[in-house]
Amino acid sequence: MSGSQEIRTQIASIQNTAKITKAMEMVAASKMKKAQDQMIKARPYADKIVNVISHLAHAHPEYESDFLTQREVTKKGFIIVSSDRGLCGGLNNNLFKKVLDIVAKDKSNNIEPAFSLIGNKASSFFQRVGGDVVAKTSQLGDKPTIEQVLGLIKSTVDKFLNKDIDEVYIVYNRFVNTVSQEPIIQKILPISIEEKSEDYNFYWDYIYEPDAKDVLESLFTRYLESLIYRAIVENLACEQASRMVAMKAASDNAKDLIAELQLIYNKNRQAAITQEISEIISGAAAL
Repeated sequence: MSGSQEIRTQIASIQNTAKITKAMEMVAASKMKKAQDQMIKARPYADKIVNVISHLAHAHPEYESDFLTQREVTKKGFIIVSSDRGLCGGLNNNLFKKVLDIVAKDKSNNIEPAFSLIGNKASSFFQRVGGDVVAKTSQLGDKPTIEQVLGLIKSTVDKFLNKDIDEVYIVYNRFVNTVSQEPIIQKILPISIEEKSEDYNFYWDYIYEPDAKDVLESLFTRYLESLIYRAIVENLACEQASRMVAMKAASDNAKDLIAELQLIYNKNRQAAITQEISEIISGAAAL
């Protein structure tokens, strides 16, 4: 019965693991609802400031901002938003794979990459892969704030304004629904009027106070911060949803595996009982 004893031990171990994955599934479901609430709250502000920037991109102020200046691309910057923890399926790997595909294509055109990393998983991945890391931050928690990434944003924007980087992209997972998350690579610098959805048949401008330079520089900075914060909360909602689905799949697989082992255990036990009965009958017949 040594084989049966090993199977019983394995069943007990899988049952303990299933309890953990079930608990993690329930925790992720609870956190996902809170993350979705943060995501929904962030959307109106981000949408409104995009609308304002859309107007400004078509305006003709006396100050020409570097944020709007297009130039020849020799180096691209990627702000990559990942999770701090694992056990969330292929969420991070799918995102990194998309970035590496673009980087490989750019290198064939002599365009070099630079990375600003948010989250432990991105830091660990690009530490192994290598690359020019401009800035990185992690441990944002379940309620991230924009203040936690202001240093990373400033470092990246300064690289762009100093012409060390010619374009900047934000890379994150967009929340579609509980079982679907879409990796997104969105260009945020320079701000391009071709990306705006509205069709303007006329040009107009605001009245700036104190002057166009101060107002525009401040507004463009708030615009970038809103896009990055929105990407962070969207990615957080994706992380919790993906973890919930992954833990549910793990719990279901544990149940199936326990059922298979239980069947094998029953067969082994029945075979052992049959063998013992045969030995008893053979002994009795010999006497």
